[in-house]
Amino acid sequence: MKKIIICIIALSFTLSLPISAADKIPAKTLAELLQLVKDGKVVNSRLNRQREQEFLADKAKQQQALSDAKRQQRQEEATAERLESQFQKNEQNIDAKQEILAKRLGSLRELFGVLQQVSGDTQGVFEGSLISAEFPGRGKWLGEFAQSMGKSSKLASIEEIERLWFELQREMTESAKVTRFKARVIKLDGEEVEQEVVRIGTFNLVSGGEYVTYDTNKNLIKELPRQPAGRFVSSAAELESASSGFIPFGLDPTRGQLLAMQVNVPTLEERVHQGGTPGYVIIALGIVALLLSIERLVTLYITGARVSAQANNAGSPKGDNPLGRVLAIYHQNKDVDSETLMLKLDEAILKEQPAINARISFIKIISMVAPLLGLLGTVIGMIVTFQAITLFGTGDPKTMAGGISQALVTTVLGLTVAIPTVLLHAIVHTRATSIMHVLNEQSAGLIAEHAENAGK
Repeated sequence: MKKIIICIIALSFTLSLPISAADKIPAKTLAELLQLVKDGKVVNSRLNRQREQEFLADKAKQQQALSDAKRQQRQEEATAERLESQFQKNEQNIDAKQEILAKRLGSLRELFGVLQQVSGDTQGVFEGSLISAEFPGRGKWLGEFAQSMGKSSKLASIEEIERLWFELQREMTESAKVTRFKARVIKLDGEEVEQEVVRIGTFNLVSGGEYVTYDTNKNLIKELPRQPAGRFVSSAAELESASSGFIPFGLDPTRGQLLAMQVNVPTLEERVHQGGTPGYVIIALGIVALLLSIERLVTLYITGARVSAQANNAGSPKGDNPLGRVLAIYHQNKDVDSETLMLKLDEAILKEQPAINARISFIKIISMVAPLLGLLGTVIGMIVTFQAITLFGTGDPKTMAGGISQALVTTVLGLTVAIPTVLLHAIVHTRATSIMHVLNEQSAGLIAEHAENAGK
């Protein structure tokens, strides 16, 4: 038991001392241990007194800092009261001065309000006007002028009012003029070229014998991707080369919108391509029908001329025409009876008929097939349209435009080929029928003449 108490006392003593001291001063006897405990208490008391003194010193410093903070707070509160009083005085002075300004302005306030409104409205007009292509920078000044009057109490000067009046007057005056000026024109390949531009009021710009457009967003003059009809382009070239007098000219009353729409108007070649494969087949058949019709018309015209000449000279048949060959059969069979002669002549006419009516029936077939192919293209186009509706819905009409274009274009192509082909077939058939009629007529006359001579 005594050993346990000694160990506990030694452990507590060791914990109370610094580690280095416990390591350097080991207790060998109980007396030494007791002495070490006494010395440790003395040391601990000294350290505790030192800590208390430091705490009291810090407390004094904290009290001093608290006093300083309260003093600074009182100073800042006094400053805030002084500034608040000054702020109220300034507010009163501002209200008084604004009242004086309002009395002095009087009706001028309405004038400046009108100036600001007119400047803002005119800015949009100038930025969209073709006159700005010749006089750039007008809209920017008007915008700055309107903003300066709106954001501050600055009044417009006499010079600014006069300039606004001048710009309005110049817009009205220039809108009635045809002028020439140098400007940079953007070509279709992106090249910038400085060349002469003719401005026709606020309607059109012409340069290089063609219409050009003015990009109001970028303040640039650009070539059109596609020009209008040829007669309008020729009038533009005449106007550009003229120095005086009156020149017929096609104005764009929409100030560029109609010219911009020319880009979206497809050409004849693009229309044909919209028809797709059915359209190509219809056009190919139309060309074949036209060539056959021309060949038949030329051949039948020559044949008809020779037949007419042979009819006037029946006594000497020629082998270069159908009637001559029929007459040759007659002269070769004058000694036979009338019935045999009639059979011989009918046989000769039947031999001539295929050459006369050759390829005429094919022209008729094309005239009937062309509208059917157009109907086929219409059905295919509608199928494409409904597929687009199924995939993309009806929100965007452009997704359906391709199928609708094919449907309509193939119908037009089919009718365009069928109508003239029907007319050509009628002409060719009539011509061939007239030749066959001459052959039958001459054959009947020869048989009648032979029968009459046989009766005598």
